[in-house]
Amino acid sequence: MKRKKLIAAGVFLACLSFYGKAQESKFISLEEAIQAATQNNSNVKMAEFDTKTANANYRMTDAVFLPQVNLDYTALSTNNPLNAFGFLLQHQAVTAADFDPAKLNYPGASADYSAKAEVKLPLLNIDQMYARKGVKVQEEVYKYKAQRTRQYVEFEVKKAYSQLQFSYQAKEILLQSLTDVKQIHQSVTNFYSQGLVQKSDVLNAQVQVNTIESALAKAESNIRNASDGLRLLMGLEMDGEVYSVEPLAQKSVLPTADFIASTRPDLMALGKAVDASDLMIKSAKTAFLPRINAFGAYQFNDGKPLKFGSDSYLIGINMSWNIFSGNQNKNKVRSYQFQRNKMAEEQVLQKNQSQMELYKTRRDLNDSQVEINKQQASADQADEALRITSNRFKEGLVNTTDLLMAQAQLSKQKLQLAQAIMSYNITQSYLEFITKSE
Repeated sequence: MKRKKLIAAGVFLACLSFYGKAQESKFISLEEAIQAATQNNSNVKMAEFDTKTANANYRMTDAVFLPQVNLDYTALSTNNPLNAFGFLLQHQAVTAADFDPAKLNYPGASADYSAKAEVKLPLLNIDQMYARKGVKVQEEVYKYKAQRTRQYVEFEVKKAYSQLQFSYQAKEILLQSLTDVKQIHQSVTNFYSQGLVQKSDVLNAQVQVNTIESALAKAESNIRNASDGLRLLMGLEMDGEVYSVEPLAQKSVLPTADFIASTRPDLMALGKAVDASDLMIKSAKTAFLPRINAFGAYQFNDGKPLKFGSDSYLIGINMSWNIFSGNQNKNKVRSYQFQRNKMAEEQVLQKNQSQMELYKTRRDLNDSQVEINKQQASADQADEALRITSNRFKEGLVNTTDLLMAQAQLSKQKLQLAQAIMSYNITQSYLEFITKSE
């Protein structure tokens, strides 16, 4: 019986050990999180797919220069006099007897089996050349968009990392508060047993303990939520793993530009889009010019299937000139011009809005620094107030409610200080994002 109890105890301890390991958090640095996100984030991958699609679209325009080759094999049968005689010519098998009027008029069923290779070679298509250049520039648009997407994901990782740091800091503050309140509760309980305080004081202390324990449970959930958010940004599976991070600390001020650079990827993308529109306008205008293309065909004909009794070729150069297309080309040019002007205006607006956002973010950063200084002073004052109130409580000069309020005020100021530091760090990261160029 004793042996069974020992075995059961061993299994229980093993289960506890396994559970403890399962709950262990995995440390991750900010650099590791950013690297994982830029490689695995879904938005980054989709932006890269857009870039690859644009490249494939550009490669499709190779047809402007490369030949087109087509092979086909055709089997025909007819009793049409004209076609039947044509078959004889293609077979190179016409004899004097074939000119018999009766045979010409009533040839009967005639068959032709032809194998043909056709080649088309573009020589001069100016409008398509400009269109090809426009598609190439469009590929650069998506490259800049992908670059800006990576920069935005990097900012989002920094933001999520700061939120996770704050969640851990809040948990630490609440744990310290819980320790302090439990000590207060124990002291009040002792005083009550000595008849020095009332039952309501003990209950008030217990209420404060319950409140902090509830806040702690929420803090644990916030840590898990923040870890899940970080995993999502890094493109990892939602397996519930909890991350531990570097302690929350105010970021050092990094030098940033005073003005929004025109080389910022999203602005570069708009600029390239304008350039692409200019090329499409040129393409539409040059559609009025003639096109010159070469063509050729080589053909085998025979009266029997899979036979190649006679051969012939055809080569030539074609010039086509669409003089008037019902104002289609004219209005296409106008449409491209309007789109180009719209994108140019959008580029100006985007830059002005970004400059305004830069000024606002700088002011927000200064306000956050003022908030940190104020909350630091308030936290120091609340700590000193708690020390004085605690000493007076031991001397019986203040009641339990005053002591609990002093302790709650200290916890509140510490949490507000941590939140101010988090806001400062996020604002600093956003300032880096909006001023980041290529």
